[in-house]
Amino acid sequence: MKTALITGGQQGIGLGIATMLAGAGYSVAIAAETDPDSPIVQDALAILGSKARYYRHDVRDIAAIPTLLDRVEDDLGPLTTFVSNAGVGAPIRGDMLDLSPENFDFVMSVNLKGAFFLAQEAAKRMLGHDEGYRSIIFITSVSAEMVSIERAEYCLSKAAAAMAAKLFAARLASENIGVFDIRPGIIETGMTAGVKDKYTARIEVGLVPAARWGTPQDVAAAVLPLVRGDFAFATGSVIAADGGLSISRL
Repeated sequence: MKTALITGGQQGIGLGIATMLAGAGYSVAIAAETDPDSPIVQDALAILGSKARYYRHDVRDIAAIPTLLDRVEDDLGPLTTFVSNAGVGAPIRGDMLDLSPENFDFVMSVNLKGAFFLAQEAAKRMLGHDEGYRSIIFITSVSAEMVSIERAEYCLSKAAAAMAAKLFAARLASENIGVFDIRPGIIETGMTAGVKDKYTARIEVGLVPAARWGTPQDVAAAVLPLVRGDFAFATGSVIAADGGLSISRL
């Protein structure tokens, strides 16, 4: 039995990934700080079916990580895939010269610190049992490399998370655990709803070579072969799920 934990799996890209993995036969655990009784969580569980479980967890709460993993493994079996997807954007877009330490720390606490220590514990659990090929996927962003000066803290957090993926890949390669960095581009989710008109206009004039918004399913389609082990020897690789956005062009 394959068991996957996806943070932020109740909506957006995370739900797209959870749905893809559930359809491929995985038992799926989704974790977020959203109220379990909220419509968004209940709707997600209805989509995912009987093999899915929801766990309320704030990724900033490092001390609670072992308890989360204990609950997941008690309910669904040994963890074989961890998808680090939960993330936050810049609380306030604006001049990076005005960026506050509080907003910097908030974004880093979720996108980097929380992601790193949850991956650390997941890796330890995976090393504790031999379930064949296992995987850790970091969902970062094209902003790990492409600069947005009005979202400096977000770019920095994703660049650091991308390095975390490389570090885990190097550490775990000999243990039959593949680690990958998937970098979504402009994806149509709740997080991007507030800038939809802005980016639609830019896509229409050529910002994205694929000439459309990405979808959570586009990202999920990149995740599935990686967690199956189809690209096991490519551990540490970066996958740009962005419709060509990050291709350097003149």
